[in-house]
Amino acid sequence: MNVQEKERLVVIVGPTAVGKTALSLELAEQFRGEIISGDSMQVYRGMDIGTAKASPAELAKVPHHLIDIIDPDEEYSVARFQESATRLITEINGRGHLPFIVGGTGLYIESVTHRFQFAAAEQDLELRSRLQRLAEIEGVEELHRRLADVDPLTAQRLHPNDVKRVIRALEIYQLTGTRMSDFQHREAYSPYDIFMIGLTMDRQKLYERINQRVDKMIEDGLVEEVRRLLDLGYGSALTSMQGLGYKELIPYLYGEITLEKAVNDIKQRTRHFAKRQLSWFRRMSAIEWFDLTNTDDYPKIVQTIKQIMAGKFPQLPNI
Repeated sequence: MNVQEKERLVVIVGPTAVGKTALSLELAEQFRGEIISGDSMQVYRGMDIGTAKASPAELAKVPHHLIDIIDPDEEYSVARFQESATRLITEINGRGHLPFIVGGTGLYIESVTHRFQFAAAEQDLELRSRLQRLAEIEGVEELHRRLADVDPLTAQRLHPNDVKRVIRALEIYQLTGTRMSDFQHREAYSPYDIFMIGLTMDRQKLYERINQRVDKMIEDGLVEEVRRLLDLGYGSALTSMQGLGYKELIPYLYGEITLEKAVNDIKQRTRHFAKRQLSWFRRMSAIEWFDLTNTDDYPKIVQTIKQIMAGKFPQLPNI
């Protein structure tokens, strides 16, 4: 690759359960691609069913990266993802392959595609502990309300249940007097030769797919997966255990709610999550959207995407 050329990158985004994995595998197989997971939960080992990781057979089809890289009690951050993904994009291009970032964590993906710059701020463990106690005593909504008072843009981006990041945003403000939203500089244009694919579908059909996926996760052993994690000592306060499917099943395993309520809570929370994902990605003007509502149209849509890619990356082998 000529040093003057921009590094190539394909990004596939969209709400959970829309069909990102299937499309990414088909495209990566044809265009000699390697997939970088753009999901903040798939980094955790032992959390397979609830995070909807690709199956071992699917993972074997093309190289995958940033899956199963840390234990559930290890810290992970958007800055760490950015560093890893940026390095991988360079390495994959260097092999003459095409990197794909595939996932639904908007902040993680955009931190790479538009090179967010994160200013370092000091840490105050005592302040963090006080804020954590506040969340436990007065509730996560009160913590989130306090963030909204001082940094409404960050509060809008973060869900109240994302306690770790809400605390970090409050910590940055208290220590520096500057809002987290002011720290993060986003470049107006991507530094990559990029093709961003957005997948969407009719909301009612998407919700049906989400409900079916949750039912399949329960059938595949999600309850047992959460029980095993608890038995290994991974507590409910961990960021990893706040993830969709894990947080809701813990009260059931402690005998506090019924399985039916837990499953319904997972479905409802996942539907809300999908709405937030779409809201985030709709802001990104570089994304080219494809509607997968009508399954009969799927082969034609895939063919259209392949034609666009073949024209955009003619130097790559079309296997």
